[in-house]
Amino acid sequence: MLTATTPTIEGRRIAQYYGIVSGEAIYGANIFRDLFAGIRDIVGGRAGAYEKVIKDGRNAALADMIAEAKAMGANAVIGVDIDYESVGAKGGMLMVSITGTAVRLE
Repeated sequence: MLTATTPTIEGRRIAQYYGIVSGEAIYGANIFRDLFAGIRDIVGGRAGAYEKVIKDGRNAALADMIAEAKAMGANAVIGVDIDYESVGAKGGMLMVSITGTAVRLE
């Protein structure tokens, strides 16, 4: 399924709008990941464990949004927006939410 952050797809006409679709994923932080990320903050470098959680969350939320669009009969989602938030007690969880507009392109 074609997904785009733009409101249109160049060279393609939108034949039908189905409406807003979304996907969400929430991942808990891990004490060991937090410990190693803290060490990494001190010595420098990338926090690979957190990057993996962010990527996994984005992929899961995207898959949910695409499944919802397919169930409506869409073949594309336009205007896609991805948001990241920390939620839960002391911000111990990461929430990824993705929204867009399901459409049928000719």
